Amino acid sequence: MSDTLKVVSWNINSVRARLDIVERFLREEAPDVLCLQETKVRDDQFPEGIFRQLGYNHLILNGQPMHHGVAIISRVPLHKDERFDWQANGEARHVGARLENGIRIENVYIPAGGEIPDREVNPKFGQKLDYYARMTEWSAALETPTILLGDFNIAPLESDVWSHKKLINVVSHTKIEIDIMAKLQAAHGWVDIGRQFIPDPERLFTWWSYRAHDWKVADKGRRLDHVWVSPELAKKATSHVVHEDARGWTKPSDHAPLITEFKF
Repeated sequence: MSDTLKVVSWNINSVRARLDIVERFLREEAPDVLCLQETKVRDDQFPEGIFRQLGYNHLILNGQPMHHGVAIISRVPLHKDERFDWQANGEARHVGARLENGIRIENVYIPAGGEIPDREVNPKFGQKLDYYARMTEWSAALETPTILLGDFNIAPLESDVWSHKKLINVVSHTKIEIDIMAKLQAAHGWVDIGRQFIPDPERLFTWWSYRAHDWKVADKGRRLDHVWVSPELAKKATSHVVHEDARGWTKPSDHAPLITEFKF
């Protein structure tokens, strides 16, 4: 393994439906590791062929038909794959692997949480909070240098959303979610790489709704996708960008890829 690593996180919203843009992205950006969320496909139906043709011969999958699903696809060897059920209901929302240098990559698709930010009337919101609580407990005991990335479904800062005032009571930007996300971050001292390279209060979005007629002009985005690293890895990161152009490609996902590079 070389002393550099290029890692991508992308909620693809169905890998089979968007295989053309995934292939385009891999040819243009050539990451070492691609972490996908919301793959929406069973493991035995995952379209491995195109990835192997492009040199991505190491795949760790945790899929489901029609819903959820995560995958780590890599040009470099992957070891010790794990799948944690942090939602405690069998949904495929996590997959993890160890690189040859000992660093772990943990890929998560955290529940969106429904539309009402109240666990008493909306069980989906409770599932989201419980997912965060289980991740927090895991983080507190973590001793291995780790890259934690994926769709966290929370935009914590005012500059992470197009309008703090209009979204303050909307799921993904409520105080209860921001507080529980902060507890997760503090449990391991996670470093938010997005804000290490693009400091608050600069605008930083990763998701734009399909409902927007012209997403780029309206720019009603949110930062729902994140890359966090263990404290000892923070200085190893050399760049981080959101590939916003991919949101405008043919049949796009509503999420843009996050590209993070490291030098060890």
